[in-house]
Amino acid sequence: MPKTFHRTDRVSAQIRRELGTLVHNAVREHGLPSVSVSDVEITRDMAHAKIFVTALMPERSEEAMKGLKEIAWGLRMELAKAMKLRHVPELHFHYDDSVDRGERIDNLLRELPDTLAAEKSREAEDGGDSDNKPE
Repeated sequence: MPKTFHRTDRVSAQIRRELGTLVHNAVREHGLPSVSVSDVEITRDMAHAKIFVTALMPERSEEAMKGLKEIAWGLRMELAKAMKLRHVPELHFHYDDSVDRGERIDNLLRELPDTLAAEKSREAEDGGDSDNKPE
């Protein structure tokens, strides 16, 4: 069975490519924290697009999002020049924290062997019998 590719999928992929370049240039021009476009979701009527961005410095993500929302109209106009669409969707920027959550989980998993080793050494010091404590 052949895969079907909807027009919204193709348009969102093209917008992601074009916006990647436009956002990179806008970040440099406006002195915003470095961000990259991670995903684009477009409504079926192509009137609105959710642009998911990740920040290189998560602690400055709020500043980056505020700046992107301020220049969204200008980015939309530049996107209209770069793409051959009758109607360019309205851009709505959202912070994609999946990378931050992934790094947090990765750090927790890296710390897990250290935590387990510390528990085993504590049990060995207690004699391995932590249930029979004197009252």
